[in-house]
Amino acid sequence: MPFLTNPIARRAPFVRSVAIAGLLGATMLAAPLAAAWAADAPVKTAATTDATQTKGETVEQRITNLHAALKITAEEETQWNGVAQAMRENATAMDKLVAEKRTSPPQNMSAVEDLKTYQLFAQAHVDGLKNLISAFGTLYNAMPDAQKKVADGVFNTTGHEPSPTHG
Repeated sequence: MPFLTNPIARRAPFVRSVAIAGLLGATMLAAPLAAAWAADAPVKTAATTDATQTKGETVEQRITNLHAALKITAEEETQWNGVAQAMRENATAMDKLVAEKRTSPPQNMSAVEDLKTYQLFAQAHVDGLKNLISAFGTLYNAMPDAQKKVADGVFNTTGHEPSPTHG
């Protein structure tokens, strides 16, 4: 039973929970922006577990990168502001959840509590996506067809071309 006395094993649920929080916060827009980031290397900074930072990039930097990748026009700024606000709200909610979960000593977490923590982070991710989809849908519907194709490319997370029957 060395896993019960091993300090690394006792920290694992907490570390996993924090890692999950960082991953979920990062994945809110990390995959769709992969194409936009390909040309620009992200700024290197100290590692962080805050959901507002991903590989050295803050939510404000992700907002700026997405704005540029989508080629947002002056006419679209009102709709874009809703998208940016949704991104900020999502990052704030994830940061709050991470901070709340840091208060529980990891050695006091049971497997069930660890799974419930994972569920909380997954639910926060789903809620954030709903928030973002609502705001982004408004922007997307206001875009001309050529710009929608740009957006489709930015958000293409499958890594393959559309099939002939879908585009």
